[in-house]
Amino acid sequence: MSNRTEASTRHSGTRLEAGTAGAGPAERTGSSSAASQNQKHEGRIFPGRFSGRTAVITGGASGLGLLTAQRIKQEGGRVSIWDLNTATLEKAKAVLGEDVHVVRIDVGSYDEVVQAARASRDALGRIDILVNCAGITGATVPVQDFPVESWLQVVNVNLNGTFYCCREIVPRMLENGYGRIVNIASVAGKEGNPKASAYSASKAAVIGFTKSLGKELATSGILVNSITPATFESPILDQLPQSQIDYMRSRIPMGRLGLGEECAALVCWLASEECSFSTAATFDISGGRTTY
Repeated sequence: MSNRTEASTRHSGTRLEAGTAGAGPAERTGSSSAASQNQKHEGRIFPGRFSGRTAVITGGASGLGLLTAQRIKQEGGRVSIWDLNTATLEKAKAVLGEDVHVVRIDVGSYDEVVQAARASRDALGRIDILVNCAGITGATVPVQDFPVESWLQVVNVNLNGTFYCCREIVPRMLENGYGRIVNIASVAGKEGNPKASAYSASKAAVIGFTKSLGKELATSGILVNSITPATFESPILDQLPQSQIDYMRSRIPMGRLGLGEECAALVCWLASEECSFSTAATFDISGGRTTY
């Protein structure tokens, strides 16, 4: 895979639903309140919530992954961020500080996940939290025109990558009798988005995988949940045409895209000890789009 292809098809945060390069937050959300909404989430930090805890965050160098890593660090935890893009990892390290552990990895490669899990365990001493945030959108075309290579790549990164990471990190959590796993799915996995069949199918599979794994581990001290965001501000938006953004924004009753900080707040609750009686569950965060 060339560098150009790598940069254009993979993302470091999460999420489908939409995006065009060059559009700013106010333009994408269609609301002048985007900045004020963002300010509402600044400073809502819970000191010590992750004291003594460690986290692996895939797609952790930008978008939701980076926001989650920042919050966990600010609240006393230590993090290892996994990402494909070397340059983005370096930028993230500058933001998070030199004590952050970074791994360049393609989560769609099982061998690389095995090595990364070992490296993060050695660097952190233990792994308490896994946030599976890495993902790609794939082509935005009808099924009959969908490139087979793109379909396989989306399923490999979004679904197989989530499985690989859980397969390798769950045993390390079992050693300690504690863990929190948060898988980033999508509202597309509930409803299916037109011209996004691979993404929709892969995220639906992530939801099913979360339910299965959560039930397997229900008495182990390891809780497994997923979130299903609607469209929110993220680097993944740069992979999609404006028409796709407009379609998905039109489906949100609140009339705007979500903010990464809003999603990170939910992820961090699910990743914390405060979440104690929810597992194998799917948490909606969609501005009212999905209510089931």
